[in-house]
Amino acid sequence: MALTKAGRRQRIKYRIRKRLSGSGDRPRMTVYRSNKQIYVQLVDDVTGQTLVAASSKEKEIAGQKVNKIEQAKLVGKRIAEKAKEKGIEKVVFDRNGYLYHGRVKNLADAARESGLKL
Repeated sequence: MALTKAGRRQRIKYRIRKRLSGSGDRPRMTVYRSNKQIYVQLVDDVTGQTLVAASSKEKEIAGQKVNKIEQAKLVGKRIAEKAKEKGIEKVVFDRNGYLYHGRVKNLADAARESGLKL
């Protein structure tokens, strides 16, 4: 039986997560992309806690009238700022089953430009 689009992404996600794990000094930066919004969080998998989170629903980002790619860049910059405030410089990037292009790629590139090491 053929997989649905969501089922395919879930399989890819499991395959990625087998190899990736975040720790306190190098948390996992995971991305969730819906049709309208984009969310990112830094997760310490050892303790199971979210250390920092950012999304396109935050007031400074949601108030701007930009397209979704520009929105993803703003979220990438925002997560890098928040991570620096917490003293986090290195992260492991988890694309969460999404292809590394478009919004996901632009978010990662903006985070890199703002000083995070992926």
